[in-house]
Amino acid sequence: MDAFLPFLAPDLAPALFAIALLIAVFAGIIKGMVGFGMPMVLVSGLGTILAPEWALAGLILPTVVSNGVQALRQGPGAAWQSVRRFQVFLIAGGIALVISAQFVRILPQEVLLLLIGVPITAFAGMQLVGIALRLARPSNRAEIAIGTVAGLIGGVSGVWGPPTVAYLTALGTEKTEQIRVQGVIYGLGAVLLLFAHIGSGVMRAETALFSLVLVPPAILGMWLGGRIHDRIEQSTFRKATLIVLTLAGLNLIRRALLG
Repeated sequence: MDAFLPFLAPDLAPALFAIALLIAVFAGIIKGMVGFGMPMVLVSGLGTILAPEWALAGLILPTVVSNGVQALRQGPGAAWQSVRRFQVFLIAGGIALVISAQFVRILPQEVLLLLIGVPITAFAGMQLVGIALRLARPSNRAEIAIGTVAGLIGGVSGVWGPPTVAYLTALGTEKTEQIRVQGVIYGLGAVLLLFAHIGSGVMRAETALFSLVLVPPAILGMWLGGRIHDRIEQSTFRKATLIVLTLAGLNLIRRALLG
């Protein structure tokens, strides 16, 4: 392992490299359970032992692969239906993501992280204490607004799950469909993120190799999390989603205020 570490992650000791693999497993477990959270866990965990650019690059390939698996779990036909249903969200988010990714090296993340972290935490917290925020059906206006916010924050930080989950939760989306829709949205977003950061220079030969190494442990964790997901009821799934969403929002606020 020592011979490969200089290429996988510069200045990363073997013990810390092992920690990076465990972070990928844990990120996969969370994603397998509730359908999102892998980029947040990876960027937060890897960011404590690596430079931010390497942490961002590290999450990209595990996110692409895991979301492809998640989106296609019920087959390509069901995935295509999800694409058509949320096409406005996908288009708005994709455009915003590609634009914001080009500013990753010069645009401070703190304001964007705070702007997204506060409302997401407030939304999930209110839901947990019984203050219901519901939408009867998807609307183009809401999808454009939320998709744009998700894309802007995703291009800069690699994290676009919280606004997406908040929207799907407000719609009362059934758990199996919600998992699939998240996989479709995040999967297409992750592919755009990959190409956007090839353009930005974040994703290059050495960072891509490190990201590739994190794919197997992330998929292992996702499989373990999926087994847990299949055994929980809709109400339990919704509560678990809101708890993870609250923690994600608080983590975004922490990153905005403390770096």
